[in-house]
Amino acid sequence: MRVAKPNQPRNDESIIQGPITKSRTVPFYVPLLNPLMKSFLRLGAPAGPMTLLTIRGRKTGRSRTTPVGLFKLESRRYIFDTFGNADWVRNLRAARVAVIGRGWGRKQVVAKELSLDEAALVLKEIFAPYIASRFRSSFLRMGYSLTKDSTMDDYTREARRHPGFELQDEE
Repeated sequence: MRVAKPNQPRNDESIIQGPITKSRTVPFYVPLLNPLMKSFLRLGAPAGPMTLLTIRGRKTGRSRTTPVGLFKLESRRYIFDTFGNADWVRNLRAARVAVIGRGWGRKQVVAKELSLDEAALVLKEIFAPYIASRFRSSFLRMGYSLTKDSTMDDYTREARRHPGFELQDEE
């Protein structure tokens, strides 16, 4: 007996409107290096755009800290999940507040999840210098499928796979 295949999307737009998906598998060395990166960041060591993000766990209520890339654009701060829908993303959606910083400098922030269109535009602006640099683009390719020739549709596709948040100072 033959089973009919479900209708396939005819264009990229219908793919983009689907649910958020995992992007890529986390490379084996990321969980191994995260504790080391957390230690360096707690000491205040400069590590590019990396900072510590501390969020209250949605199930346990215990504080969880993870290193994330904090990107600034026009005096606004953004974070994106490199590997797609990680635990910190789900915790941040539930808590809506977090603490960011490295060393002694910590700041409480409120997180606003970006819409798909907002996230695509921010990704394009933030990653332009990374894509232009051969060295920095190698880090970018770890989690994102973007090149200097990427179109806005490509950025939208990546925004679907990488939830993003704007972090605003708590008032």
